[in-house]
Amino acid sequence: MKKNAKKRQAGFSLIELVIVISIIGILSAIALSKYINIQSQARIAKANAIYGSFRTAASLAKASCMIDLSGVSISPTCTSTAGTVNMDGTTVTMVNQYPDASLIGIVAATQLNATTDNVSITAGNPITVDIVGGTVPNCRVSYTAAVSGSAPTFALTTSGC
Repeated sequence: MKKNAKKRQAGFSLIELVIVISIIGILSAIALSKYINIQSQARIAKANAIYGSFRTAASLAKASCMIDLSGVSISPTCTSTAGTVNMDGTTVTMVNQYPDASLIGIVAATQLNATTDNVSITAGNPITVDIVGGTVPNCRVSYTAAVSGSAPTFALTTSGC
């Protein structure tokens, strides 16, 4: 037997390594685009949830105010043009039988928290809630207080989420 036989080297060739790295690059590019799309969908879902909570809170506050106005309540606090209602232990300011467009109005009624909910709240009439990570003002929910004889208005913009 020959003792000087060549040892066979084990491992990958340069071509094999380049092909594997190329495949990993292509797969990561596809995964990254899916991940970015998921973030956008999450911001849209959050905006829709806040929009729904504004509408629901306004309806519940209106119902509570209507109970006060009906005379059934022992100590009514809501009037036809102003006052307050108690929603789960939180005092909510009212205007024209709906929550006011303020931090102590609709935001208190929905129990929205800018820090924990990762949103930016801008007071005023309308009060606006911008979803962090979206393009301002194209990822926004807004609430305009009710005027005499009509309900409040809600707006949802998700084109920049």
